[in-house]
Amino acid sequence: MNLQGLKTTGLLCLLLGSFPAMAQKAAKIHNKAILIDGHNDVISSSISEGRDISRPQPDRHTDFIRWKKGGLDVQFFSVFTGPVAHNPKGVYADANDQIDSLEALVSRHPQQILLARTYKEIKSGVKQKKLVGLIGVEGGHMIEDDLGKLEALQKRGMRYLTLTWNNSNSWATSAMDETLHADTLHHKGLTAFGRSVVKKLNELGVLVDLSHTGEQTFYDAIAVSSKPVILSHSSVYNLCPVFRNVTDDQIRAVAKNGGVICINFYSGFISKTFEDRAALLSDNFRKQFIDSVLANTGDSLQARKQWRNYYRKETDAVRPTLSDVVDHIDYIVKLVGDNYVGIGSDFDGIGSVPVGLEDVSCYPKITEELLKRGYSKRSIRKILGGNVLRVIRASF
Repeated sequence: MNLQGLKTTGLLCLLLGSFPAMAQKAAKIHNKAILIDGHNDVISSSISEGRDISRPQPDRHTDFIRWKKGGLDVQFFSVFTGPVAHNPKGVYADANDQIDSLEALVSRHPQQILLARTYKEIKSGVKQKKLVGLIGVEGGHMIEDDLGKLEALQKRGMRYLTLTWNNSNSWATSAMDETLHADTLHHKGLTAFGRSVVKKLNELGVLVDLSHTGEQTFYDAIAVSSKPVILSHSSVYNLCPVFRNVTDDQIRAVAKNGGVICINFYSGFISKTFEDRAALLSDNFRKQFIDSVLANTGDSLQARKQWRNYYRKETDAVRPTLSDVVDHIDYIVKLVGDNYVGIGSDFDGIGSVPVGLEDVSCYPKITEELLKRGYSKRSIRKILGGNVLRVIRASF
């Protein structure tokens, strides 16, 4: 082999040798960091259905085994119900039913998981190497316009309240309604009662969650809040302009407030290309597709199966990647610094995830990607959980 060949081979070996070193460094950083996920819907998607997530759940994003593999330390569990209640007593009863389900899970697995209410309890649980659970109530409609019910949920462990879900309530308007249904709204933003809700949350040490809120509600709430806010599962509008994502001005407002934005993994909030393709496959298109198959086969089961396969093939072709998710993190860091961004996967509440982030075992890939992009160990620790932990410490 000539000298040039030796040089080429040596360079190749050097490059190949760097990959294991990078992976080892990333693993070390990941294992030492406190990893916090701001939002997971496993209660409503699995636990309330009676699924035992201490066992593998291959058709879902979440179970104990993969949480452990992913190195997760703290999980905000979303207590969620839509505007139509499952419990005949109403949506407040739904919230309590879901908290009952979570508490039952914890009581069955006390060596693996605990529920925390304070910063000190979080740190203690992490030290014990248990998964620390925190309760986030997703949707202000679940307090049923009653500050007494808000206080009752806080006593049951609620650590954040998302002021709206996609539906507005009587005191706060949602991003969906402010964007898509503005002409039907009786008001926009927070009412006087809505401002009293924010003040009560501050008083009780419950985080004000501004994911899902309309821009007017967002700015009204951030003006009222005396404590840092959280966006438990939102991404960047400038990279993916959809109603659920936050603009540069909103990002700057969160930074000024000292809050944190936890990046949502849903493909349609990461990539506009994905969102546009999904929009093309609308309900009307779906009906036409199924009707066409039915006309040829007369088999409704086959028609629905063919539709699912077609939809998956069409959307999988434009799924974003892990790198695209980190682009959203990177964007916020470049805009306002590394103190205001975190992770809010929305696992088990979303229909599509990016390539490389298929389930809760995949968090370490984020650490490795950040390291590849030149992020310091200190910055990575902030992004993985330090920023959320700072906001928690300032609030409860």
